[in-house]
Amino acid sequence: MADSSSPPILSGLSVIAGDYDAAICDVWGVLHNGREAFLPAADAMRRFRKERGPVVLLSNAPRLADGVEGLFDRVGLPRDFYDGIVTSGLAARDDLLRRTAHGRALPLFYLGPPRDNPLFEGLNVQLTNPEEAEVVLCTGFYDDETETPDDYRAMLEGFKARSLPFLCANPDIVVQRGDKLIFCAGAIARLYEALGGEAVYFGKPYPAVFEKALEKARSIATAHHPLVIGDGLETDIAGAGRMGLDALFIAGGIHASELREGPHALAELFAKVGVNAVGVMPVLHW
Repeated sequence: MADSSSPPILSGLSVIAGDYDAAICDVWGVLHNGREAFLPAADAMRRFRKERGPVVLLSNAPRLADGVEGLFDRVGLPRDFYDGIVTSGLAARDDLLRRTAHGRALPLFYLGPPRDNPLFEGLNVQLTNPEEAEVVLCTGFYDDETETPDDYRAMLEGFKARSLPFLCANPDIVVQRGDKLIFCAGAIARLYEALGGEAVYFGKPYPAVFEKALEKARSIATAHHPLVIGDGLETDIAGAGRMGLDALFIAGGIHASELREGPHALAELFAKVGVNAVGVMPVLHW
């Protein structure tokens, strides 16, 4: 039972779906956990799309839409429940396009796994070492199964000494992968800021990607009253609040372990982050 200061716990999305004409839905932690598809969540979005309005997926994935869909295929998630995908990776690529619009190849140090290379492929960048770079692009860890942000402290201190801008293509601190929480690029960016460096974030909770998602939804329908759905209080729910949008919190994602700590944990969590939501569900279903 939630504390009285917590949002109501809903029995299904259908309880509130009639109040909304579009959905902006998170991906990791809501639709899949990186290993398994959450098919009832996909079905809920399919039903919403049929009965209420467009569904736009908004992800802090540091890759483009086809990379997100590639993971859908691997975990067994269908492609028939949404109208478009907006990612933090797309926003980061747009920024790199602006930075390379003047002809000279941009000396770039890339920090992240090879799977995210499409983010900068085809752009006017010159991949280089940390000592010669003018900007850093981070999509994540080299090995997110074993590394922690502190493994990069010496590298980050070198970036800070040269005042390099640190472009973070995934503001998430952690993400679900199976039954584990895995560090994301945001954790490295936070450490860089703690060392006094300048980090530039792309994705939720920042307004630009929400505006892109709304633009996509409104290219299909009026979308006067969209609902944001997500499992990240500091990204999905806080971002919705910044935009003046209603949000539905999916509690079984990255905050699941915190919510198991006691009956008042939900209220304490919302108060700690300073956010609000129209409702809470352990997992998304209709």
